[in-house]
Amino acid sequence: MIADDLIWPDWPAPASVRACTTTRRGGVSSGPFASLNLAGHVGDDAAAVAANRRRLSAALGLPVEPAWLSQVHGCAVASADRGTAGTAGPPVADAVLSRQPGHVCAVLTADCLPLLLCDRAGSVCAAVHAGWRGLHLGVIEATLARLGVPGTALLAWLGPAIGPARFEVGPEVRAAFVSRDPAAASAFRAGAGGRWHADLYGLARRRLAAAGVTAVSGGGLCTLSDPARFFSYRRDGRTGRMASLIWLAGGGGCAQRRLEYPDAQQVQRRDEDAGRPGHQSLRR
Repeated sequence: MIADDLIWPDWPAPASVRACTTTRRGGVSSGPFASLNLAGHVGDDAAAVAANRRRLSAALGLPVEPAWLSQVHGCAVASADRGTAGTAGPPVADAVLSRQPGHVCAVLTADCLPLLLCDRAGSVCAAVHAGWRGLHLGVIEATLARLGVPGTALLAWLGPAIGPARFEVGPEVRAAFVSRDPAAASAFRAGAGGRWHADLYGLARRRLAAAGVTAVSGGGLCTLSDPARFFSYRRDGRTGRMASLIWLAGGGGCAQRRLEYPDAQQVQRRDEDAGRPGHQSLRR
């Protein structure tokens, strides 16, 4: 069942903000996409993807279909409030925001970092797809600029991504970050053969802190190291994608939701009872 395997952000978001990340469990896809693949661009059967998306919407009681993006490792920011009716396809962007209740922001990942944002008042939220290219180009800064909220008024949650022990990059990646921010060298550890291990979580935290966002949670789950729970492009190549979603509650759809959305203490208690230390690592 999808609901049993969702990852709930352990952060002090206001009650009006709904957010979660899926795992690979609970869907109908098969082979390398087993089973809850939510991406239509990876070679999975289109009918299976559509069924998985319907399952997710039903499990969460989503008010509308999420605002799916065509992600390109850039820094464009779309609005979920505008909708996609009458358009040629999903917007080409790597972040999406909403200021209106009932509009669902979503990003797809399988090693890249999903970043969820909201303000303390519960008046705006955003989902960000942040791989190393997007981080370097400034997708976090572009999203914060569009939110138009002081960093001190924002909350951030870092979802499942490839961990620093497993994310190997070339020296050119390190050089790109360090040339802009010399202190970013702390997010890289020397590996074998002139390669480096990069800490996506650390790099994101630096960018957020520079913008005044210090209330940052999450950052403790590695997609590559947990094949039972997560898709990983680096590990498998041909694989599916998880979704990280966030939206503002309100309107008829959310009132009819099938789930009771847990607060941070409920998340911790449930995961301790289930013996899931990976979820507890979200408390950071």
